[in-house]
Amino acid sequence: MSEEVKQYAKPADGHISLGGTLRNVICVIPIAVLALLFYSLANRGTVSVPVAIGSVIVVGFLWNVIVSGIRVAAQWEKGVVLRLGKFRCVRGPGIVYIIPIIENVQFLDTRVLVVNIPRQKVITKDNVPAEIDAALFYLIADTEKAVITIQDFKFAVAQYAQAALRDVVGGLSLDELLSEREQIQLLIKKHVEERVKDWGLRVDSLRLQDIELPEDLKRMMSRQASAEREKRATITKAEGDKLAAANLAEAAKIMADSPITLQLRTLQTIDGLGPNPSNTVILFPAQLGELLQRFKNQHAPESG
Repeated sequence: MSEEVKQYAKPADGHISLGGTLRNVICVIPIAVLALLFYSLANRGTVSVPVAIGSVIVVGFLWNVIVSGIRVAAQWEKGVVLRLGKFRCVRGPGIVYIIPIIENVQFLDTRVLVVNIPRQKVITKDNVPAEIDAALFYLIADTEKAVITIQDFKFAVAQYAQAALRDVVGGLSLDELLSEREQIQLLIKKHVEERVKDWGLRVDSLRLQDIELPEDLKRMMSRQASAEREKRATITKAEGDKLAAANLAEAAKIMADSPITLQLRTLQTIDGLGPNPSNTVILFPAQLGELLQRFKNQHAPESG
């Protein structure tokens, strides 16, 4: 049977172009008007047809180059503009214009981003193998640093988070790994945040998704838990028996000091048996039993 492969979420990546329609409208409409104008002039004989066609082509090309600098950044995006390779400014959201040829822009998503930390094989402090996967939530705090100081911040933060997870878990025992989940998440987050803040990033949170242990270790832990529950049940039962015996002894002492109490208890027991028709109750006076016991003790043969 093939091993089940865990499916990870794949968030949308890259800039979604919102300015394509705007550029097309701004580019096509003036060129169409210009073409109609030159067509009218050519029909009147004011300009020749080749000149009209050439003029439309040249003007249309130049206008297309100018319009190509129009960009639209979404509400959650910031654009880092470079002019001739040097940082110029940060623009957006909304309409952003860059000078064609000498400027270019890179848009960054400033919303909370998530990166999956694939299953990592780690060895705990007490030499127990485990496989752990997690998810890191972060966002861009400084778009300039995210572009200039690190080559690919998404790849870098994923790799650093993997290393931090292995380092932190490697210093913990198995019991700490299973019981101190929240503290482990905070510790890994602290390790990652201390490093990525220099890249213009801020860590929102880190969540451990799954901790996978070897099957033989799972079976041993299950037996240990079962034995522990059985131990607690035995102790609880013994304490209950002890308490019940103490209460019965105290009740017997009270009944011995007050004979009427024993008679009332007897009447209560008879009353409880009465409603059930399947019970056959034979009443024997307690006083008669006491007289017979006293008579037996008086006429018992003396020993030796």
